[in-house]
Formats: sequence, structure tokens, C-alpha cells
Amino acid sequence: MRIRSAVTWLVRRLVVAPALIALAVALWVLLPLWLIVVAALAPVLPGRWRLLRLLWLLVVWVTAESLLLVILLGWWLAAGFGRRIRTPYWEGVHYDLVQGLMYVVFREARRVLALRIETEGGPSGSAEPPRTTRANRAARARASLFPGRPLIVACRHAGPGDSFTLIHALMHWYDREPRVVLKDTLAWDPSVDVVMHRIPARFVSTGNSRRDFEGQIADLARGLDANDAFVIFPEGGNFTPERRRRGIERLRRLGLERMARRAERMRHVLAPRPGGLLAALDAAPEADVVLVAHTGLDHVLSVRDVWRELPMDKVIVMRWWRVPRGEIPAEREAQIEWLFGWWERIDAWVTDNRPQELRT
Repeated sequence: MRIRSAVTWLVRRLVVAPALIALAVALWVLLPLWLIVVAALAPVLPGRWRLLRLLWLLVVWVTAESLLLVILLGWWLAAGFGRRIRTPYWEGVHYDLVQGLMYVVFREARRVLALRIETEGGPSGSAEPPRTTRANRAARARASLFPGRPLIVACRHAGPGDSFTLIHALMHWYDREPRVVLKDTLAWDPSVDVVMHRIPARFVSTGNSRRDFEGQIADLARGLDANDAFVIFPEGGNFTPERRRRGIERLRRLGLERMARRAERMRHVLAPRPGGLLAALDAAPEADVVLVAHTGLDHVLSVRDVWRELPMDKVIVMRWWRVPRGEIPAEREAQIEWLFGWWERIDAWVTDNRPQELRT
């Protein structure tokens, strides 16, 4: 197993990463040719310059990742060939670098795809939540996230790019340093692979045992400081009708009929898997919890859906609720009930806030 892991690591670092940089060079060198091809195909393809939009996003993303890899290599050399790369100083500059990269890519993606992001409420769940505007976003959003408190952020998982949007919001709008749990397949993205091995993060495999998975969650959640945000998606995967059905069947196989019936009543979310979040709660007893719901692109489930929706011309609405730690039950069974109750509330919010044309 160790030999296999070492070979995989070498392939990712010595083959995939250089290939990505070569792709970036090729895209720019051949960009005039690509533009001619796209212009020729545009009249026969539906939509408003869909292929051009996708081409430009590919160029932006591959270029940003390639530049990031070059910078990361330089920093590895500057940090004594990696000996000091996990020190607080280097960890901080890596967070700054990722924040800058995400700002550039997110701004361009939002412009090209004709998306608008709005946030509702602070994690306090106020009766009249503030709407995000260009003028007041930073001040009001940061105030709503209660600076000085470590946070565990539990988010609904649905639609393309929702994890990217969440991390961007935490870093750029709310000035938080996220600690993230990722599927190990994401390590094949070269920049994700390198960066996430230099800041607090964990790659987990779907084949991990429950004990191993929860142990990694607990290790990552320990020692949160005042500007940290531990991020977790309790559903364990992006929402699809098939995953929803399998989740309900899983609850029934485990003999949890009452939970299965509750999951059946939730139409837009998967039944939460409590193990990871509960492990984080145990490991970070000082942290408040933030629940995040969103809607706007959650009906986009496949590559075909993405193509059909371009340009998207959509508004993504994010809703934040803060739960002070003192309001969270201490016993495990009560915590599971608490989590299911919040997921029912998130499902109801999605029902009320989905785009009008998708409400049934």
C-alpha cells in the first residue's frame, strides 16, 4: 500500500503537474486557432457563445493553476527545500495565495457565467438578514460571522461549484482560514494536491473505515483558533435524486425507520451523516457552528445540465445561521436529532427560496 501511494504521489507531482503547465502554454500559443474554431461553430450551437465561455474559463483556470504551481515550487525552495513549509509563517502566506487565486478565478467565472451571489442573514439568524451589496459586503458579512470565535461550518452540498463558492466566501468575504476535508480523488488536481498538503486539510478515501474517517476529522478540527473555520458537508456527497434514494435505503437497512421517514420528507437535501460533524464537535468544544444553505444552481446535476444552462444568468442565494455552542446538545443521540432538525430547516428554506420556475 505504501509503495502504491508513493508511486501515485510521484505520478501526480512529476507527470500530472508538468502536463498541466504544458497545457497552459499550449492553450495560449494556440489560442488564435481555438478562437477561429469556436467562431466557426458558434452559429450551429445553441445558446449565447457557450463554447467560447467554456474555452475562456478553461484558459483562466489552467493558467491560474499553472502560475500557482510555479509559485509553490519557488516557495518550497525558499522554505529550505520544504523543511519550514508547515511553519505558521508559510501556512499564512499559502492561505493568502489561495485567497488571491480564488478571487481572480471566482470573479472571472461569475462574469463569464452571468452569476450573481447574494447572502442572507448572519449566522445569528436575525429576523431581517442583511442583503449583500458591493458597498457593505465586507463590513456586514464579517460582523455577522462573529470575529474571534472558532467556527465549524456545515454546508448543504448541491450544484456545481458550491464548495468552491463556500470557501471563497469564507476567505474573501469573512476573512476566515478554512480547514477542509476533501475526497482523495481531488488530489489529482495538481494545485489542490500541493496546497492542501501545506495547510491544515485532509484527503479522505471512501474506503476508509468509520473509525479512521472520524479520527481524521477530529485531528483536523483540534486546535481551531479565532480566525479558523472547519468546513464539512454532512451529506457526504453532492445531491442527486439517486443519492437521496440510496441514503433513505441505508437508514432503513440500519433499522432507523423513523430517520428514514424524516429523510423522505426532505425533498432537496440528502439525509445528513452525523459521524464527521459529531467528531468535529467533540474535538473543538470551543467552536460555534454555522449552518449554510444555498440555492440557485442546485438543479444542475450533470455535465449536460451545465451545458444547457450556459450562460447561467442566475442568482445564487446563500443563507447563514450561527448556533452558539451552548445551544448544541452534549449527548450524541441528542446531537443527531439536532442535526436532522437543522437539515429539515435547510430543506424548508430551499423549498421557499428556489427559483420560481423550479418550484413544484
